[in-house]
Amino acid sequence: MQAVLFDLDGTLLHTLPDIALCLNETLKLFHYPVCTDEQVRKFVGDGAEKLIERALPEGADNVAEVYAKFRELYGKSAHALTRPYDGIEELLRELKGRGVKLAVITNKPQEATVPSVEKFFKGIFDFIGGDSGMFPVKPDPALARYCALTLRVPVKECVFVGDGEPDVRTAKSAGMRSVSALWGYRTREELFFAGATEFASSPKELQKILTEF
Repeated sequence: MQAVLFDLDGTLLHTLPDIALCLNETLKLFHYPVCTDEQVRKFVGDGAEKLIERALPEGADNVAEVYAKFRELYGKSAHALTRPYDGIEELLRELKGRGVKLAVITNKPQEATVPSVEKFFKGIFDFIGGDSGMFPVKPDPALARYCALTLRVPVKECVFVGDGEPDVRTAKSAGMRSVSALWGYRTREELFFAGATEFASSPKELQKILTEF
């Protein structure tokens, strides 16, 4: 193992409260019903555009307009409600100390991804990749493969860690090993049916698993 690629929301950071806040602010601007935290939890994972499509009432014809406003509001967010999961910072620093290259691969808009990563993990990651429009979002493996190429690490020597179904499928399509994080926004059963075979219930357990790769 030479590199670990991490999903962001639900894996490194608990971002749901800020996502829900910005989403509901956006929905209110367009006079749509707001979403509960549980609904938002189910809607996230496949990118901001899919989040908006799922949050809007059936038949809404202004998805693009609502999506653009959400990206604007979330991009300006101070992420005041976001926090790293317990044990994540220690895990990252331990991996960094061993010379492992670290990357973020997320479906979050790039303009929100970079400030989030820099706020909580400044100087730790060697590659930060969000939805910039240059690559299709996960589970398409293009960005993950581009990351490996940029880091000069063979895909078979990369491990992909994430809490969602797209992360499992991305790793498989990219030819990488994967570990599913159970502290995020999906259940073990949901991840298992997506094809996950390795699971970590905490960052500490993940650290142990990664030392064996």
